[in-house]
Amino acid sequence: MPNHKKTVCVFDFDGTLVDSMDSFIVLAAEVMRDIYQLPVSQGSEAYVKTSGIPFREQLEIIFPGDCRNPLACQRFESIKKASYLEKEFCEDVGETIGYLQSKKIKVVVSSSNYQELVEEFLKKKKVRLDLVLGWRPNFSKGRDHFRHVQKVLSVTPQSILFVGDSLKDAERAEECSIDFIAKTGIFSEKEFRDHFPKVRVIRSLSELKSYL
Repeated sequence: MPNHKKTVCVFDFDGTLVDSMDSFIVLAAEVMRDIYQLPVSQGSEAYVKTSGIPFREQLEIIFPGDCRNPLACQRFESIKKASYLEKEFCEDVGETIGYLQSKKIKVVVSSSNYQELVEEFLKKKKVRLDLVLGWRPNFSKGRDHFRHVQKVLSVTPQSILFVGDSLKDAERAEECSIDFIAKTGIFSEKEFRDHFPKVRVIRSLSELKSYL
């Protein structure tokens, strides 16, 4: 990662800050089994491979143009929402956010989850961040969110660090010339490095202290 002072740290949400990905994998596989008759093992693999983008977009990659995609998406999101607020933060989240804020580094969430659901979760956990960006029509994680961060916080791409847990997160950072740190979870360090040989990889958020 270039030695440029970072004034903004942008976090992916699910899997990076929130311990939710294991349950999402199970749910997605069950939905794909019930609606497309896809074996659970294949559904789990397909979900992980395409993770980091909204489920509706994942389905279009896995089942291009399938008329059942809206039904599958609706079922997934409905079941997910019913228990989402019971999820917990991943380890070291509070400590890491506190550390960044003590260093006067702005903390931002960039999620493929619905905007209102992310806001509701953070409100319940009583966590205040500088900017919370979720999915809404024509406003997605990646270029849309990064441009919004730059505009609202008056920063350049070089001042932003993005932390995420998926290959899609890394791709979006690279496309927008944003420095990226990968957090292991659904992808291993090897899997990240196979696609992005120079990527920095952490296993827990507290390791960010070494970089910021």
